[in-house]
Order: sequence, then C-alpha cells, then structure tokens
Amino acid sequence: MGAAIVIHFGTTQNGEDVQKITLAAGDLTVQLLTWGAVVQDVQLAGADRSLTLGSDQLSDYEGDMRHHGALIGPVANRISNARVRLDGMMYELERNQDGRIHLHSGAQATHLQVWDVVEVTPSAATLAITLPDGMCGLPGTRKITARFEITAPATLTMTVHGTTDATTLMNFANHSYWNLDGSETYDGHRLWIAADRYLPCMQDDYPTGEIVDVTGTDMDFRAEREITVNRPPFDNNFCLSDTDQPLRDVLTLTGGSGVQMTMGTTATGIQVYDARDAQRPGKTRYEGLAIEAQAWPDAPNNAAFPSIKVTPDAPYSQTTQWRFQA
Repeated sequence: MGAAIVIHFGTTQNGEDVQKITLAAGDLTVQLLTWGAVVQDVQLAGADRSLTLGSDQLSDYEGDMRHHGALIGPVANRISNARVRLDGMMYELERNQDGRIHLHSGAQATHLQVWDVVEVTPSAATLAITLPDGMCGLPGTRKITARFEITAPATLTMTVHGTTDATTLMNFANHSYWNLDGSETYDGHRLWIAADRYLPCMQDDYPTGEIVDVTGTDMDFRAEREITVNRPPFDNNFCLSDTDQPLRDVLTLTGGSGVQMTMGTTATGIQVYDARDAQRPGKTRYEGLAIEAQAWPDAPNNAAFPSIKVTPDAPYSQTTQWRFQA
C-alpha cells in the first residue's frame, strides 16, 4: 500500500490552513478534513457516487454546511435552557438558537475549529484538539482525540476519547448526512433501528422529557421499513440503552439502489434528522438523513436521561462504526 495522501484543502476566513486526508482499504475510500474533523467524502466500489453529503468548498463548511460530516462537541444537540449546573456552579452557555437554546456547543465548538493531525497512515488518521478551560462555556482543559480507521472490505471506525482536568460535560456526535442512492431526496430508503424507546420533542426540537415506547408510533423501526420525506418527520433521539455498551449494530440504512450502511456504536442514543433546514448549495431540502450516534440530548436538564458528566477519573469514550456494501 502506498503512502498516506494529505493535501491542502483550503484556508479558513481566519487564515488557517485546512488539510484533506484520503484513507483507503479494501473497497472503501474516505476523505477527512482537519476542519471540524469532517467526513467529507465516502466512496464505495460498485457505487458511482459519494454516499455522504459533502462539498469541495471550505467556505460551505464555514457557512450553511457547518454541521455536514463534522464531529460536533463538546456537547452535541441542544441544552434547552442554555445553562448547566456542575459541582454546585451554574454555567451560562451561548444562546445560539432563537436566543434561548444552546445548540451544538455554539460558535467555539469543535466542528468550527481546525484539528491537529497526530498520525496518518494509508488507512487511518488520528486528529486532536484541546479546548481550554471555559471554551464553549464549560469548565476543564479538555483534550480530545478522534481516530478514523478503514478496514477491508468496507468498514470505517471512529473512536473518540476525551479527558478533562475538571468535572465537565461531553457528548460528541459525528453529524454526517447520508443518501446512498445519489438521489434528490432520501425517498425510497429503508431504515431499521434497534430502539424500543424514543424522545419526543418540543416545537423547538429539544426533548419534552418523556421517554416513549415506540410501539404503535411512527417511530417504530424495529422492523425495517421504507421512509419518505415527512413520513415520518425526523429530528429525534432513539434510545438504544441506559448506559454505554460494547460496540453493537444499532441501525441499517438501505438505498433503493441496494447500497446498505450498517451503523454500530457504543453510545446510548442515535439521533436521526431529516435535513429539513440543512441543504447544500444548489440542492434540495431533505436530500439525506443525518444519523448521529450520541448520548441522549439535553441530559443535564432531565434526571432520567443517562448522564453526560465527565471527570478526570472517568474520561469520555465513544466508538462508532459504519459498514458498507453495494
């Protein structure tokens, strides 16, 4: 196998260089960006298109596509009242949704930063970032690493580790959008999710606090079924478990073309979002599904949800895996 491929991708508005890293093994080729640890492109032998929704323009990732493919943290999803209490202290967070809600860790989040390259081989790359105490409104000097590795025939594994020197919160999520057919919308894809509970949401898209049995609802995907735009609408967390688990398969997405993606994760939840307000330049809404392995959102405000607290003695860890077949 040849040398790893690392090339210049672009320069940020602040003058920072961003690299593109190409990894390959077996039938799978994946391109990563050091901007936001973005999964920019996924190519599978036998499919003549990228399976994920990306862009060749860094300006798109700094703008309306800031969530596409990125590793969002330190806390993905929403904190409904934009404040959290830790060790008796209240921390006020950026209110970047409707002036009231904290979404995806705000303007200093990991998906809006250039990550350092720690190591690159032809089939694996490790990126790292340090969040100083107080960044994103939270305490602790936090050191995060994300390793992406491809193994034959067509598996991508992401392992995220986070340490801190003070009690803090962590809930990372890869926010890739998927369309396995290269079609205008995700109509005709089929979905299976190994979840018997889900979190209904308020109009502002944060959980109501209820944990609802999927039986008899349009969120029951324990038997694979076809999905179409708005049937059902998606921006919900599916509850996989109450604690982190060993890596296990939790979701399959199958295109009408027959291309299939199986996701495994150690995380307690998986968010599915239908891209109703997230479109690429020149493309339609609902082009693909964001599928985000994560802890349950708004956990600090819901005592019944699994905790996302991280301490110096109990670091953060998540492994998520994508397996593809044509």
